[in-house]
Amino acid sequence: MSHSAVDEEESAMAGSTSVATERAPSLLYAIKQVELAVRARLDELLRPHGITALQYTALTVLERRDGLTNAELARNSFVTPQSMGDLVTALERRGLVVRAVDPEHGRRLRISLTPAGQALLAGLDPDVTALESRMLAQLDAGERETFREQLNRCRTALTAESAR
Repeated sequence: MSHSAVDEEESAMAGSTSVATERAPSLLYAIKQVELAVRARLDELLRPHGITALQYTALTVLERRDGLTNAELARNSFVTPQSMGDLVTALERRGLVVRAVDPEHGRRLRISLTPAGQALLAGLDPDVTALESRMLAQLDAGERETFREQLNRCRTALTAESAR
């Protein structure tokens, strides 16, 4: 071993910090940290309204795509169908969603927002928009759009992978 290689090995063994050990956290770690920070703020925002972040996610999915089945809503909300069943039951009890028989497939139930669910989302929209603005405050308009596009491309890459 060369003298410099021995010195590097001894430094590493002695616990001194080297350039290799000072590398930045992975992107997956950074994304998870952002998710946790957003989730904490979102939970604070939603708690007074008596809903969870998962329930809020399901409601916003239904706002964009009305009439989904439980399985479709679960996939779009990133939870299991069983978890979604419990979640939808809770939302239905609160009068925020309604399930109706699909006229084309009698055994399938379609889930829709009620006027109360729509009103809840409309009431939360200013606060949720403010949270998103706070998160993106250090990015200019172009960076925000690029960030959104890149996140969507990452999501597409991962969801396309899981569909295989």
